[in-house]
Amino acid sequence: YRRDHMSNLSEVELSNLRHMLIFGEVDEQKNQDYANAAEHPEVKQFFQNAANGAKQNRQTLMSFLG
Repeated sequence: YRRDHMSNLSEVELSNLRHMLIFGEVDEQKNQDYANAAEHPEVKQFFQNAANGAKQNRQTLMSFLG
């Protein structure tokens, strides 16, 4: 199944997907770091939500790889 699913993606799409996964991981970690450093509860929650969103986006992108 994975092979069939990936064969539907062009080389450009696969390359873009790889880049988005890398940048998404960096985005998640940066936002998590900001959340951990924040003292104000609303600021902490804002960055935690951003980290969670980045994680969800990466999981969605990974689903394209099978």
